[in-house]
Amino acid sequence: MSTLSPGLRPPPVRPAAAAAAPESRAARFRPSAADRDVLWLYLLTRISLWITAHFARWLFPAQSGVRETAPVLAPFQRWDANHYLHIARDGYFPAGAGPWTSGWDNREAFFPGYPFLLRAVHTVVPDWTAAGLLISLVAGAVAVLALARIARAYLPEVGAGHRTVALFLLSPCAVFVAAGYTEALFLAFALPAWLAAMKHRWALAAVLTTLGTAVRVSGLFLAAAIGLLFLLSVRAGGGSRTWRSAGWTLLPALPPATYSWYLHAHTGDWMAWKHAQERGWYRTFHTPWEAWANTWTGAFGGTQSTGYAFMFQAELAAMLVGLALVALLVRRRRWPEAVYVALSLWALGTSYWYTSVPRATLLWWPLWIGLAALSLRRPWFRTAYLCVAAPVTTLVALTFLTGRWAG
Repeated sequence: MSTLSPGLRPPPVRPAAAAAAPESRAARFRPSAADRDVLWLYLLTRISLWITAHFARWLFPAQSGVRETAPVLAPFQRWDANHYLHIARDGYFPAGAGPWTSGWDNREAFFPGYPFLLRAVHTVVPDWTAAGLLISLVAGAVAVLALARIARAYLPEVGAGHRTVALFLLSPCAVFVAAGYTEALFLAFALPAWLAAMKHRWALAAVLTTLGTAVRVSGLFLAAAIGLLFLLSVRAGGGSRTWRSAGWTLLPALPPATYSWYLHAHTGDWMAWKHAQERGWYRTFHTPWEAWANTWTGAFGGTQSTGYAFMFQAELAAMLVGLALVALLVRRRRWPEAVYVALSLWALGTSYWYTSVPRATLLWWPLWIGLAALSLRRPWFRTAYLCVAAPVTTLVALTFLTGRWAG
């Protein structure tokens, strides 16, 4: 079977009967020595980030000349984290406010899965920011364990899972996995869902993907990829037993449909979440070449401050990485993964200009597995990657933690 990179051999698509080999519950959930190594690496990178946040509030205060530092958790309460806090605390339409209200914050653009969980955790953890960080901490641990197991299934080399997780945790936008954002929670559902789909456990994959669609619209892209993987398994000889699981592939559409119904009941608009994104983040539809041209102008046309221009340059670079990844996946005939990344690029690449493409790279697990495969076969690549990623990752973390993100 074709692969992501030379020597990378993902598990073949098997008939359902072959996929149903018994596996003890204890063995399924017991962390191995490799899992413990991954968790140790994860903990060390969390400590490193928390140290960075602590010193950032001392060295880079919001105003010069201040004599008191910001609260300990203040560096993590930025931008989208505030939107989720407001939704969790006050709901989507507090006191009758909404899109018809002047100065509205367009909070309905954010899916309800994360705010609902944040509200639940807040009943135990009184501080909202701490509650969000706890969610990301636990979810991130689940995500990296699943990522390592997926990588070990794809790559034959010893240490493949650890290497993949290391590259992921040291990626330029890794700070968003630790912050009170949705990336960690989404990956905590998406990566185990993909792992379950690889084993042809379609019901579990569908339930986990459904939880993912409650968190981010990206869950629908994952659902499409898993649906294609299901069809390929049928084609490979799954038979009628596999077809009996077909209904599960429709389950992930339930949260977005329910959320749209809720928004329609309050606003009269079935697509209120999409229209909120258009109002607040310029996500009106434009052709891919228009979006590229507008982003290029922002990056190099001298129309933006240097901070915003740098962000637009990062958007362009991330888009090129994504396009190259899709091309490689197609070349290697990794159709489900190609569909997942391509749908993400289409959603991000058809706005007025690119927004949040670098953050989206965190969700492209084939990227980190492919880079790990390359570094395992070309030792110089790991050194080159770390030499480039380490300063960029540090700068991105500092710009976020000091309130200088997005210009």
